[in-house]
Amino acid sequence: MLEQLQSTLPTLLLSLPAVLISLSVHESAHGYVANKLGDPTAKNLGRITLNPMKHFDLLGFLSMVIFRVGWANPVPINARNFKNPRRDMAISAAAGPLSNLCLAFIFAILLKILNVAYGFITFKSETAFFIMYLLEIMLLSGVVLNINLMIFNLIPIPPFDGSRILYVFLPTELYFKVMRYERYIMIAFILLFATGALSGPLSFLTNLLTNLIFRILGI
Repeated sequence: MLEQLQSTLPTLLLSLPAVLISLSVHESAHGYVANKLGDPTAKNLGRITLNPMKHFDLLGFLSMVIFRVGWANPVPINARNFKNPRRDMAISAAAGPLSNLCLAFIFAILLKILNVAYGFITFKSETAFFIMYLLEIMLLSGVVLNINLMIFNLIPIPPFDGSRILYVFLPTELYFKVMRYERYIMIAFILLFATGALSGPLSFLTNLLTNLIFRILGI
């Protein structure tokens, strides 16, 4: 089902609102939590907002639409403003993926409501039924996109959020040794992703978590 969802141009177009919402919420969550922990950098730059143009990155946006994984313009965070830089940076980093998990549940709940509504609505025209069908695709796209975005960003390699979370558990010296090779690690990751070597594990995790959410909500 998920593979079919990603295979048509109309579905890609219908996913655009979910893409913009998901990326904006993800970056705003980073900035909001960082501000609460003592770093107002993102707030001062007007980045704690759901205005997608404040977070827009063309390449990341296109990647999100086409491949279902992507990125926005990162929210700047100054760890020097934190009382506990290692811990607070990890918490700020985790806020992004966690916000996508919450969004996935919200989209799934709306999908559940829509499915229930099907049983109470008498469609007097094909147009009304078609609109409901389009809404269903949009909401399902929202679930899948947010699960993908969460998984993608939890990968524990630089520059993803997972690497900032890993920082808490690694000795400082070892962490900065890893960070020296950030560029090479990222190139290797892109090559693996481009060749499809990671598509299997990512699809497996996406299907697993999506089905789990649907099972929890009885969809």
